[in-house]
Amino acid sequence: MKRGISFQIPNKYGSFLGEILRPINTSSYNWYIGGEESYLAINGELDEPLFPKMICGMNGGELKNIIENSTYYLIFANLNAFPIGKSVTELTTYKEYIESECLLSLLVIDSSYVSIYCKDPDLIENLYKNALNNNFEKLKYVTDDNDTRTKLSVW
Repeated sequence: MKRGISFQIPNKYGSFLGEILRPINTSSYNWYIGGEESYLAINGELDEPLFPKMICGMNGGELKNIIENSTYYLIFANLNAFPIGKSVTELTTYKEYIESECLLSLLVIDSSYVSIYCKDPDLIENLYKNALNNNFEKLKYVTDDNDTRTKLSVW
């Protein structure tokens, strides 16, 4: 069974979260953002943190604006999408993710390595096609057979 996808993004400034999440209507969810170390890039220099603190319940419209209209440098990022009206909580294990209302969990590790877990099989396919269209490298499906991750954490 497909759990999600993994791939590599370029290790440089950009708006990669916006590009990665293009197939999902980010405004339709509340987001948990935690365990991140990423910075806005202003005039070619790293500036303030992209997300200044761990955020439980960021409005999807606000997230959409930040990730699509800013240039930033990702080092570590952990974003989880919850349906509006459902409890937004920190998830630290794959088991917690499966048992939660969370639809999608996105992890960026060491600036380049991206894993996305998603409970919607059609959205997995759309995310895969989007990653392919963006020429992200080493794209593959994460399945029950090849996934060794037990923790959903960037640390």
